[in-house]
Amino acid sequence: MATKKAASKKASPAKPCKEGVRVGTLAPARNAAGYIKQILPYGFESFSLTFGGSAKGYDFPKNAAQINEVLTGSGAVISSVGVFGNPLDPGAQNHKATLESWKILIDNVHRFGCDLVCGFAGRLIDKPINESMKQFKKVFGPLAKHAADKGVRLAFENCDMGGDWNRGNWNIAHNPTAWEMMFNEVPTKNLGLEWEPCHQMVSLIDPIPQLRKWAPRVFHVHGKDATIAWDVVREHGVHGPHQFAWHRTPGFGDTNWSDVITILRMNGFKGSIDIEGWHDPVYRDDLEMTGQVRALNYLKDCRGGTHVKNPV
Repeated sequence: MATKKAASKKASPAKPCKEGVRVGTLAPARNAAGYIKQILPYGFESFSLTFGGSAKGYDFPKNAAQINEVLTGSGAVISSVGVFGNPLDPGAQNHKATLESWKILIDNVHRFGCDLVCGFAGRLIDKPINESMKQFKKVFGPLAKHAADKGVRLAFENCDMGGDWNRGNWNIAHNPTAWEMMFNEVPTKNLGLEWEPCHQMVSLIDPIPQLRKWAPRVFHVHGKDATIAWDVVREHGVHGPHQFAWHRTPGFGDTNWSDVITILRMNGFKGSIDIEGWHDPVYRDDLEMTGQVRALNYLKDCRGGTHVKNPV
């Protein structure tokens, strides 16, 4: 009996769809059932639940039951759950709640039929990234083992949150050199990346060759793009008063998402691209969901459209 109980708490990865890569969107965890119910008819295939900086106080059994009921019969799944605070620096805002939330989500992600917990890696505030590695190992070494014991994977979002190599308040996991250091500190296969091209592009990194190298470590993709004004960069650089980059909804930015999906497929990716909206300078406010549904259909086209059976 004890064995069956333990097994029931193992996370279950979302079933791959016949097209191979799901396309979905982010959903606020604390209002997820109602939010998902409203937009599910547009054809979203997955939902990434976001908890902000803390998952404390969330009634997992109740909310998971409501969310799973909404999804029943649709074929859509919960792709991941995420907490986005700073779990490394004790002086960070909501540090304790964020740190506790990583474990809470690891322990409860199975309720959504999911095996993936995502978020910021954190950092020692205003210290160079390399000085955070000892603390990263101290925090995520045990969390990674606890997650592995439950069949759960952990993935770090690649947003710099306004930081750079030397200073910042939130996240060390925004640069490939940092990724190498992190995965050397905690060398386990259940640690990976929640990747998107946008955050690399605004650092003037070409996301395509980066993805070719790092695709085996990509567990989840945020569907967010960027537009780079190279004329502004060439004339004014990146440290002046002139904006040179904009976050964009996929389909309105510079990235060829057919290339992104091709690289992911070639590396065996079976997860989700979930659109991270609410950033586009044009498709926002009353046009937010207009942009997201356009992105949904665009990304489905980039993966090859609807699955077609081969002739016998």
